Amino acid sequence: MGWRRSAVALALAAFATTAQAQEVRLPVLVPLTGFVALEGTSQRNGALLAASQMRDLLKPDVLDTAATPEAAVNAWARAVGDPPPLAVVGPILGTQMLALLPLARERDVPLLSISGTARLSAMGVPQFFRFFPSDATVKVAHARYVAEKLGAKRPAVIYQSTAYGQSGREQLAKTFAELKTPPVLEESVAPTVNDLTPALLRAKAANADVLVLHLHAPSTVLAVRQARQLLPGLPIVAGSAMHQPATAALLDPAELRGVCAETAASPVAAATPAMQEFLAAYRAAYNGDPDAFAAAQYDAVRMLGGVIATLRRDGAAATPARVREKLATAPYKGVVTTYRSDGKGDMAHEAEIVCFDGKDRVPRPVERYSFASR
Repeated sequence: MGWRRSAVALALAAFATTAQAQEVRLPVLVPLTGFVALEGTSQRNGALLAASQMRDLLKPDVLDTAATPEAAVNAWARAVGDPPPLAVVGPILGTQMLALLPLARERDVPLLSISGTARLSAMGVPQFFRFFPSDATVKVAHARYVAEKLGAKRPAVIYQSTAYGQSGREQLAKTFAELKTPPVLEESVAPTVNDLTPALLRAKAANADVLVLHLHAPSTVLAVRQARQLLPGLPIVAGSAMHQPATAALLDPAELRGVCAETAASPVAAATPAMQEFLAAYRAAYNGDPDAFAAAQYDAVRMLGGVIATLRRDGAAATPARVREKLATAPYKGVVTTYRSDGKGDMAHEAEIVCFDGKDRVPRPVERYSFASR
């Protein structure tokens, strides 16, 4: 798996004999209820799987952040005491992360997240570390695939009214403008909307040649199902929620024909030995299939554990500041990608497009984009 993975494994093994009395509490703040519960559950599972493989090093403490910034702040207050933990896993929901970043800066606690909201890395918080490609990466890949690979000229964009949706829409609009492929429709929908027929009919009236979705999982399922009834032949390129096995499970394989999605990876496709090992471990632990959110959060916690173990092996006391410095400067080869901070907290710099063939619910990688030099 590479010398970095081996070095981390050796550090963990060397530390294991004395670690039990020095277990590190790791607050895992994730949304387990509300409209992002599917994504939050994946995030939790990835974090817990990684911690379970580093026995006697990390002791995870899971708190539900529900779906509001206030709930996330309350969870932070319960989880971060004195002395503060060495790091915290932050929620996938962008509005919650926006509320937590000032608190992480104030306490100098590294905050590890997989939230895609582009604005997070623009806030200049050195405690922020994002292990999923930001919207500034995946939405460029999203738009480029639509324009360059599908050859679409008239995209219709339907996006969520949340901070996540607005961030994605902004990046899509910017890239489509650069590609000289302006959308014929941009439609914002709330997570509570349970009928997307009006938006889809407007896309049809605008003579759209592709449907571009940037929605949370429940809205994505609704959009795909209703689009297949109203616009059966229209290609769909969705956001990362669509690659999730839990999302695909709610649709028939036939409904998925011609549907693609942007993501960081497709763990169920297991294209590498490292991903195959992760897939097997996840299935054994949870009796289900992982998504890229679980894999990215798994990588984040594995890197954190490696940093802590290395500090202690070298005789340095593990502190939040030292952990932050290591996360900001050291590369890490994970199951999804090789992570390295760009100085703004963005650790992942690749995006993937996956597509369904209509025969099953497994999305296959069709295109990969690298933005390492951006």
